[in-house]
Amino acid sequence: MYAIILTGGKQYKVETGDVLKVELLDAKVGDTVKLPVLMLNKDGVVTAGAQAAEAFANAEVTFIGKGPKIDIFTYKAKKNIRKRQGHRQPYTEIKITEIVG
Repeated sequence: MYAIILTGGKQYKVETGDVLKVELLDAKVGDTVKLPVLMLNKDGVVTAGAQAAEAFANAEVTFIGKGPKIDIFTYKAKKNIRKRQGHRQPYTEIKITEIVG
């Protein structure tokens, strides 16, 4: 059985036991979060839309961290204008414990 869940404006295909990195959630390590299911495939029978509205996936927060640093460098030729920036995207690592639906 697998499901398509929605979190952080993105969709992920998950099964029970999957570990994935998603956009930062408002939860602490060890908390359980409830994620909405958009589509559910159970024994080859696909349910979506209003039929899958009651379905949800439980996930446990295992880690909260930051991704790799991205260097941003912009300049304008012949003007001696230079600008350097960096960015590290925060993420939450979750483990899917069960899919209910």
